Amino acid sequence: MKQGFLILETGERFEGKLIGNVPDICGEVVFNTSMTGYQEIITDPSYAGQIVVFSYPLIGNYGINKEYNESPKPHVKGMVTGELCAEPNHFTATGSFINMLEKYNLPCLTEVDTRKLVKTIRKKGTVKGVISHDKTAHIPDWETENLFHQVTAKKIFTHANDGPHIILLDFGYKKSILHYLLHAKCKVTIVPYHYPLEEIHALKPDGVIISNGPGDPVTASDQLLKIRNITESYPTLGICLGHQLIALAYGAKTKKLLFGHRGGNHPVKDLETEKVFMTAQNHGYVVEDSTVDEAAFAISFKNVNDGTIEGLRHRNRPIMTVQFHPEAHPGPQDTEYIFDQFMHLLNQYSGVISYALQ
Repeated sequence: MKQGFLILETGERFEGKLIGNVPDICGEVVFNTSMTGYQEIITDPSYAGQIVVFSYPLIGNYGINKEYNESPKPHVKGMVTGELCAEPNHFTATGSFINMLEKYNLPCLTEVDTRKLVKTIRKKGTVKGVISHDKTAHIPDWETENLFHQVTAKKIFTHANDGPHIILLDFGYKKSILHYLLHAKCKVTIVPYHYPLEEIHALKPDGVIISNGPGDPVTASDQLLKIRNITESYPTLGICLGHQLIALAYGAKTKKLLFGHRGGNHPVKDLETEKVFMTAQNHGYVVEDSTVDEAAFAISFKNVNDGTIEGLRHRNRPIMTVQFHPEAHPGPQDTEYIFDQFMHLLNQYSGVISYALQ
């Protein structure tokens, strides 16, 4: 390992040891508060374009296992850790975290004061940064990317099953969402986010899930008319980015949080039952309260810490959304009942929803 640096656009510089002989990499610097689940985090497509700072001090201690991947490969631009374990000890481990970094040529800056770094991000907000061997490296200018192209499915794929047919509209879905649907005996067809509306109708689904994904939801503005039509035609569940896109399709607006919600310990309140659940989250944007049409949508969940919207439910149509991740992985599985509620919607509206183009 050689000396390396994380340089923030706000001028702060953090020194550490750099694993990987890679060119300078730039990205949005964010932090995750999960104590476990580092493998799921770096393979979550929602982290595309980002440098992830792990606030938990020790990463890699239980190694890696390909079964934990949330997608076929990592999507993060780079990582920052306080300490990285080179010799893991766990009975399911098939390799070390360092092996995974080397396999995918991923840079990791370790031996960093991540406590100080996280406090800086909390104060300054999510900022751009560069990981480099050069302490004088500069952060290049770059425009907001359409990251969905990088993470979406390249072709349509169907998992056969005996239950209801679900279209998974893929903006960067996590494998655990698919696992829940298959466990519920659903037939699942994964389609790219840009799949034409007419072809979605031709598949005759019983319901649609709009997945999580990376970046600013406004980047997908060209998909909002299609999403509005989908929600008017089928029972629909939006997860994380999917929640934001459904809200945008109905006229709401989104805004960027100062430093986002990322981790497995975020409390949300179900406003119907008044129960509080611990949730897994990974998002930098939220739906603005004042822009939601409350004649059409009821706010179903709120974040206990900052009061931001964590879920919506349409008053007349079978549409439900959650900002958190009910599939978890990593994180608590308190809210997996969201999938049961969606299955209930499918049963309730089966044969009632018109499949005709609007």
